[in-house]
Amino acid sequence: MLADNFMRTLRALARRVPFKPFTVELVSGDRIEVDHPEALVFRAGLAVYIYAEGVPILFDHEGVAQLNGSTDQAASA
Repeated sequence: MLADNFMRTLRALARRVPFKPFTVELVSGDRIEVDHPEALVFRAGLAVYIYAEGVPILFDHEGVAQLNGSTDQAASA
């Protein structure tokens, strides 16, 4: 995914009011379910999501295949 698209889409999904959970699909096929906006930090093409259990996961624009805001909306590479 292009860095600009990654940051723009991630920012839009994280700042929706009211917040709605969304999915980050990695190129490996793994999925990250972002269920809370304060559990996500991103800057300069890199993001960190912290699961409720405290486990962090890092991902960047190169490792993301798509960001899904809902079943009928997706931003892909």
